[in-house]
Amino acid sequence: MRPVTKIATGLVIVFGALRFNGLDLLFDPVGWGMCAAGLLLLQRPGDAFARAQAAATAGALVTVWLIVDALMTRMRSRGDNSRVALLDVLRWAVAGLGAAGLLAGYGYAELSSVLVVGWFAALVVLTVVLYRLADRPYFAATRPASDGEVSSA
Repeated sequence: MRPVTKIATGLVIVFGALRFNGLDLLFDPVGWGMCAAGLLLLQRPGDAFARAQAAATAGALVTVWLIVDALMTRMRSRGDNSRVALLDVLRWAVAGLGAAGLLAGYGYAELSSVLVVGWFAALVVLTVVLYRLADRPYFAATRPASDGEVSSA
């Protein structure tokens, strides 16, 4: 599995909810682990993927922000500016609407259905964009695959 595909799949697992008798069958730590594994494969000395990988278990919104920031940094260095702008808008939408939802969860604001639908739509679009970016040559794994993985190279 390609590194960015791992990240996108991890986000689907983390943010998706498949409930059976009140139990979420999509185990969030597995999703964050997939994000961390994908980010580890993309790391180069001194780049933003190390920060995003370290934060993959710290919190959803910060992690999404750092993942997208690391991807944007790599894309900007390759001149892929139109997709950088799209990712920038999507990260602001996911983080901003998610932060508003967090405030509502603590009683500081009222949670509206528009906010929830907007956040979910932004997250879906971000995930689809990540899957579509996964085959870019500048997102090929920079580290060899571990025992159970298939190398994307």
